Amino acid sequence: MRVLDREANAFLYQQVIDFVEQQYQQGLLKAGDKLPSLRKLSQQFGISVPTVKQAYIELERRGQVQARPQSGYYVKATTAKTLLPMRNKWAGANPVEVNCRSLIEQVYDAIHIPDTVALGISNPIKVQAPDKTLARLMRKVLSQVSDKAVSYGPVNGDQKLRMQLAYRYQEQGVQVNFEDIVITCGAQEAISIALQCVAQKGDVIAIESPCYFGITELIETLGMKAVEIYTCPEQGICLEELEQSIAEHNIQACVFSTAINNPLGSKMPDEKRAKLVELIERYQVPLIEDDVYGELYFSGEKPKPAQLFSTEGLVMTCSSFSKTAAPGYRVGYLLPGKYEEEAKRIKRAQSCSTAMLPQWTLTEYVLSGDYDRHLLTLRKKLMYNCERMRCAIAQYFPKDVCISQPQGGSVLWVRCSSKVNTSDFFQQAIDAGVSFAPGVIFSPSGKYHNYMRISFGVEWDNKVEQAIKTLGEIIHQHYQKYQLIYED
Repeated sequence: MRVLDREANAFLYQQVIDFVEQQYQQGLLKAGDKLPSLRKLSQQFGISVPTVKQAYIELERRGQVQARPQSGYYVKATTAKTLLPMRNKWAGANPVEVNCRSLIEQVYDAIHIPDTVALGISNPIKVQAPDKTLARLMRKVLSQVSDKAVSYGPVNGDQKLRMQLAYRYQEQGVQVNFEDIVITCGAQEAISIALQCVAQKGDVIAIESPCYFGITELIETLGMKAVEIYTCPEQGICLEELEQSIAEHNIQACVFSTAINNPLGSKMPDEKRAKLVELIERYQVPLIEDDVYGELYFSGEKPKPAQLFSTEGLVMTCSSFSKTAAPGYRVGYLLPGKYEEEAKRIKRAQSCSTAMLPQWTLTEYVLSGDYDRHLLTLRKKLMYNCERMRCAIAQYFPKDVCISQPQGGSVLWVRCSSKVNTSDFFQQAIDAGVSFAPGVIFSPSGKYHNYMRISFGVEWDNKVEQAIKTLGEIIHQHYQKYQLIYED
């Protein structure tokens, strides 16, 4: 047992602080690591639990550690410069035609380039892939269904899976009937169906800014226009901005990530989500909520779906298992609100049905309890990776770079100097063995040229660390190209 110096001038709790800081400086504790429990450290030092807690609380006050309810204290990336809200620099947007397909295709293509560290695509389950469990369950399902596995399934999807999804929403207070739920080919098809239920070619759709590029590409494909709404990196959509846009433009629908935003990682508080629903229902504007990251929150309780606050059925919820279990299964789902019949008609016309074998496998996965256990581990690993990635970016990128502090999800939103265009060195980074997502593809009007999205949904190893270092070197070169002044 290590004993602290009780004769020293420093208080005992201060000696605990000094010990933690020394461990961090020596590399024995890294960003994302969990500190020893209060009881364990009290036994190690021969001091009381309240003394250790006093030290941890002071470290938290200084911003060096983060307390997570029912989990403990974790080391933060203290050198990272956090991205803050900048609404005072935001200029109101007008509806625009969407045209960003070429660069998006390059981002997707980069995933499959051999020996490239793919940080441009959000794929959280790379951190904790449940492939062995799912393979075992699929073999079990195959032994039971035999020839049914190659037959067409119901348009709505597997009844047992829809019942499990309904139960999960009912646990959060959402009164949804399993018969209303439509199983889709991923969340992207769910959003597509929802948009077609309420809007037509040429209509204006309100989106977050920045916004996931898959949504902007979908709007482009459907021939619609987009108007960008300022989105805070801490609390999500700006309701004042949204109401102003509704008053100025003939907005037919809103598509928002009401729980965890991609790429900001912001988590809209439940009370603000309730005000959002009240606002859109007052103006009779349908809300399509993209809830694919809802299960990947980092602290507190799971965000309440906007469906919970709807009284008029104008909210449609879209989600999937792609970010939490199996992207290759392409199993998503839609809670269509009052647009149930239209949604089912479009699903039938668009793809007839969704593959049954993945649905049956996921049903078993949820029923067994393995899915919820997997989610618990996945969230912990993502939180760890988040701080590791923030720390690595702060170490290798220019000192003026600002990094988001996500409250969930698997990506960071990074801002470089305003004179830098991250698209300019996108190909150079790929040639060097690392990919990212340039900021301009997250805005149909071409904002965010000096931003980039970097995924921490990876299996962390030295190769990932080296990729961040390489990317940092490339950015330093471009800073020098524009003769930018920054601290070495």
